[in-house]
Amino acid sequence: MSLQTFFNPKSVAIVGASRQKGKVGYEILVNLIAGGFPGKIYPVNPKADEIEGLKVYPDLPSIGETPDLVIVIVPAQFVAAVLEECAKVHVKSVIIITAGFKEVGAEGKKLEEEIVRIAKRSGIRFVGPNCLGLISPSHKLNASFGGDLPIPGGIAYISQSGALLAAILDTANANGIGFSSLVSIGNKADVDELDLVEAFGSQRETKVIAGYLENIKDGNAFVREAELISQKKPILLMKSGRTAAGAKAASSHTGSLAGGDVAYESAFTRAGVIRCESIKQQFDFAQAFANQPLPKGRNVVVITNAGGPGIMAADAIEQCGLTFAKLSEETKAKLAEKLPAAANVHNPVDVLGDALADRYEFAFDVVLDDPGVDAAVVLLTPQAMTQSKETAESLVKISKKKGKPVLACFLGASKVEPGIQVLRKGGVPQYDSPESAVETLNVMCEYVRWRARPKRVVRLFSVNRRKVESIVERHLRQGILDIGEAEAKDIIEAYGFATPRGSIATTADQAAGIAQQLGYPVVLKIWSPDILHKSDVGGVKVGLKSEQEVKDAFDLMMYRIPKKKPDAKILGVLVQEMVRTSGKEVILGMHRDPQFGPLMMFGMGGVLVEVLKDVAFYLAPLTAEEAKQMLVATKTYKILQGVRGQEGVDIETIAEGLQRVSQLVTEFPEIKEMDINPYVVGRPGTTAIAVDARISLEKK
Repeated sequence: MSLQTFFNPKSVAIVGASRQKGKVGYEILVNLIAGGFPGKIYPVNPKADEIEGLKVYPDLPSIGETPDLVIVIVPAQFVAAVLEECAKVHVKSVIIITAGFKEVGAEGKKLEEEIVRIAKRSGIRFVGPNCLGLISPSHKLNASFGGDLPIPGGIAYISQSGALLAAILDTANANGIGFSSLVSIGNKADVDELDLVEAFGSQRETKVIAGYLENIKDGNAFVREAELISQKKPILLMKSGRTAAGAKAASSHTGSLAGGDVAYESAFTRAGVIRCESIKQQFDFAQAFANQPLPKGRNVVVITNAGGPGIMAADAIEQCGLTFAKLSEETKAKLAEKLPAAANVHNPVDVLGDALADRYEFAFDVVLDDPGVDAAVVLLTPQAMTQSKETAESLVKISKKKGKPVLACFLGASKVEPGIQVLRKGGVPQYDSPESAVETLNVMCEYVRWRARPKRVVRLFSVNRRKVESIVERHLRQGILDIGEAEAKDIIEAYGFATPRGSIATTADQAAGIAQQLGYPVVLKIWSPDILHKSDVGGVKVGLKSEQEVKDAFDLMMYRIPKKKPDAKILGVLVQEMVRTSGKEVILGMHRDPQFGPLMMFGMGGVLVEVLKDVAFYLAPLTAEEAKQMLVATKTYKILQGVRGQEGVDIETIAEGLQRVSQLVTEFPEIKEMDINPYVVGRPGTTAIAVDARISLEKK
């Protein structure tokens, strides 16, 4: 069902309309009237005859026709009955303002489950409960108790916090920021962020989608839809909960590093969602996307009437990776003809402190015609003769003709306020610092780059799935969720990884015999389903060069480890050939996030992985390019390339290893977590070795 009726209804009923000022039922009714809603308004209250000059109805059937939209503001225990009434009169769109549902505990949760059942049975879509309401400025609909109707604009806003939306609305009205729609989703028991992103994606008046979220109901579906919508419109989200304090730590290296926020960060990266750190930053970005064309390149020109701000902008441009536009000789000659001799005709173009509006207009017009300029940042400081209003009018007029993004930074307060008002009305975004303007321009360029990325192609390798199925099914059947190292290596071997030769020993003599067959030196590792990190308990001995050393190491493990881990089931040791290589140790891992699925990890390997925390994450399945991006995102990458005369290692092999793990965990959703650590990679042309592996399962 389309959500269009929520934003453009022809009639609205308010169940729980009140005569008492200060009550939510009164404020919403008054907001509807004050906003100039052109359709019919039906207050519903069995104890009133008239409110604010409008006839009041005792119930929905008494209205005599079906309202397009019903707003519910009755106590929580009566909401279900109102929904039943909605079903009887064939209402399909409802906003439930009422609080007191799952946010208050078990009883409220039952009430919420009941209204969801009624809505599904009746084909009703509803926003809420526990929400501020909904606003559609272009249709003069203020179905909220948040404040005055904002001006129409190109920003659609979704908020999981009603109070935050009220603050945003107040700030927007004070600063002339326009919206296409604003929706408070509250408990999002029905309509959620996915529904609204989809709706705003096809809404003509919406140019950019912004929002504040505390969680996402269906992570995988959201990523798929957001990735499609981001191709057409930017999505700017604030997601609270950046720290991992509330996330339950997983048992593996990967799980413990993959805090809850990491999965959201990876999901947003995949979907092209731009994550914002603050409301200010979000609206810095949103105003530019809503009102300015996208840049065709990264070449930026700065026009200023003061050297200091120009230098600040130049520093910001270089620091964020934009390009300082090199003006053509023709452009510089044109500027030199009319600008004072002391003016700077190079980038940044300094029109000097005594510049009036006509000098700004001339310079602005000339530089935007330069084919080597993709975008402009215009700075203005208030000198005694500065004409902020007239200069702003010139910027607005010329920017509309050039088809290039223009961002302004009028520094100051009262003296530049007239100009700032003109900029806002004219659609030229105004920023409070050169750095904010440049940061916004960089985000626009990165968004353009994301949209131009090649189509994702996931490589599928030839593997032995049947072997893995056998191991996984047997473990699940026996209720064993942690796969031991030996069989974990069997699994990754089936997916193309090379592993050291080795066998399990249950006695010292067996261990010595296996070592003799493998050839010295060898490694001994404790074999126990209850010990995940073997080196922490002295369960790894390397470089054993003789029969006696092997026997001594075996006996020592069997003596010490049961004391350190008395509850662990010790099955023996794994005797393994020692990998002889001058390569580097890295870790390849995966943690299955409950919201977004398999979350791949790459970083520096060995026992220090959790100490150094030099890791990168990305959602599976991985493309070759995404695998390489994971490598580049770490400090480890420079070491892998070779530093201080050291030879680099085979980067392509590591990227391929990540893709193979990605395929494994995508094809086997029963795998909850896994690590290959260390994965020893040498120079190009050598074979990489998966020295150790651990895999944990979960029942589906």
